[in-house]
Amino acid sequence: MSRLTFKYRLHPNRQQREKLQTTLDVCRELYNAALQERRDAWAAHRKGIGFVAQANQLVSIKEIRPDVAAVHSQVLQDALRRIDKTFQSFFLRVKRGQVPGFPRFRSKNRYDSFTYPQAGFSLNGRLSLSKIGNIKIKLHRPIKGEIKTLTIKRENGQWYACFSVVVEPQPLPPTTGRARADLQDG
Repeated sequence: MSRLTFKYRLHPNRQQREKLQTTLDVCRELYNAALQERRDAWAAHRKGIGFVAQANQLVSIKEIRPDVAAVHSQVLQDALRRIDKTFQSFFLRVKRGQVPGFPRFRSKNRYDSFTYPQAGFSLNGRLSLSKIGNIKIKLHRPIKGEIKTLTIKRENGQWYACFSVVVEPQPLPPTTGRARADLQDG
């Protein structure tokens, strides 16, 4: 089994673009808040905070903040997973004796995607995103394999859907005639 990514251009209307941008902003804000919480916990108590502890706080955050409640729960959890992966990579580099590079806060220009890890989306001619709506998508080639995740990405003012799929590896066709002779000569 191998992973492939299929990238397609989205054509959201104005209201959908605003929802996509709001979702991206909330995820970035959550990422930065989780980073700050981890830094503060270490500075105050010399104690680290993990993904599970931060994910358990999402329910109470959603009750207080309607903008956070307007984002699909798995998207929020993935933003916390992203900060957790960042810290795991940091500690791995420290352990290996490499230059570690402490995790940084993300500005609006340095946080450009959010991910639906398992659910919250469907594809039926249009891309249906939970709490955002049905977005027009340009499917210029078929998706092969089983879709595992969907990442919505903003690039140069445009929006893209990146489907990560699992596929069976296909063997290459055998070489014939002239191509085989070229390989033997070279």
